[in-house]
Parts: sequence; structure tokens; C-alpha cells
Amino acid sequence: MAEPVYRRVVIKLSGEYLAGSQVAGIDQSTVDRIASDLIAARKLGADIAVVVGGGNMVRGVEVSAQGMSRTTGDTMGMLATVMNCLALEAAIERKGAPAQTLSAFVMPEICELFTRAAAQKHLAEGRIILLGGGTGNPFFTTDTTAVLRAAEIEAQAVLKATNVDGVYSADPKKDPSAKRFDRLTHAQAIEGGYKVMDATAFALARETSLPIIVFSIAEPGSIGAILQGEGRGTIVAG
Repeated sequence: MAEPVYRRVVIKLSGEYLAGSQVAGIDQSTVDRIASDLIAARKLGADIAVVVGGGNMVRGVEVSAQGMSRTTGDTMGMLATVMNCLALEAAIERKGAPAQTLSAFVMPEICELFTRAAAQKHLAEGRIILLGGGTGNPFFTTDTTAVLRAAEIEAQAVLKATNVDGVYSADPKKDPSAKRFDRLTHAQAIEGGYKVMDATAFALARETSLPIIVFSIAEPGSIGAILQGEGRGTIVAG
């Protein structure tokens, strides 16, 4: 078995992906498949932290567009990410592997509060950690959360799991001539305005010298393949 290229990573999963073929909510078969992939990736010898979005339940921007304040909408979205983390935690533990949800919000009856020390402890004890609640602040995306948490826990990379196998010059589903990039610098990603991650996340990754690997989560085993340097994706670094 090949040694992982990255010994500690933060994996960013979109909330929408957890809905599977449904319009919204949680598709259990999809959650179970991702849980299996996370467990397999952990068995390669890498420390695994996961940041999940909340778009399958609530998107703060969309809620605020209907008249609610952006702060309230974003708070609802952050709570949705905690629910997604709990669903993944339950699926991982049901498959016999240890996991722990850590939230940016204090909610002791539900899960632990995220602190760097708590995250390091659980990772050292072999758990997959699920990081919910975003940054705990409105106006920041879970993309930015993933990079922030990666810097805090001294991860070696952020793995951005999407529906496409890398960064393209345009949406490949809409533009057949879209060019796929094997590698970009953080500056090129920001200047190009590529929508796969927001500019704040790319800027923070550049500031903290964190590589971001953008890949497709659609194929089972794709997380492990990226960890072993064999998967197809776009590396944003330097």
C-alpha cells in the first residue's frame, strides 16, 4: 500500500452533494458511501478532518435574498452544517470507525466545541473529525472555513471535493470547449475568478501556503486516490 502524499488533510464536501439525487435533505446511501471513502482514506495512514457545507438544507445567501437578514441566514446555514456533520459521524461510527463532530458553536448537549487542542487530540487518537458551524461568523463560506481549519490544525492540504474532476476555464457542463487545468497558482485562481472556491478561501490558502486539490467525489475511492497522488484533479499551489 502506497504511503499517502499528505499525512493530514481537510476535506471540503458540499452540502448539496449529501442530498444525492434529491432536491434537498440527506440521502442516506450517499452519506454511507462518503463515510466508507473517508474510512478507507483514514486507513491509508492520513489524519482526516472534514468540513461540510449546508446547502442541502439552508443557504444563507438565498434566505437573506427573501428578506431575512444576511446574518440570520448565515447562522441558519452554519447550523445546517452541524446537522450534516452529525449525519456523517453517525454513518462513520455505524461502519465501525471512530469519529467526532466539533462545532464552532457551543452546544454541549450535541457535540464538542472546536478548539485546536480538541482537534489535535481526536486526530491523534485516530478519529475522523467533522468540523461544523463554519467559522462561527456570518459572511464567511465553508470553503474559507476549510482553509482556516487546515491552517489551524497544521494540515498539509485542503481537498475540495466537487462534481467535476478539477478546475476548468468555464463550466464544462455548459461549455464543451472549457479547458481543464492540471495546476494553477493561488494568484491565477483568484485572478481567473474560477468559481470552484471563493476568492477569500484562495487568498487565505496563498497566505498560509496551503495547496488545494480540486477533484471529483463522484467516483468511489477518489479521496484515497488523491491522497496517494494517483487521482485526477487540479492542484492549486504556490
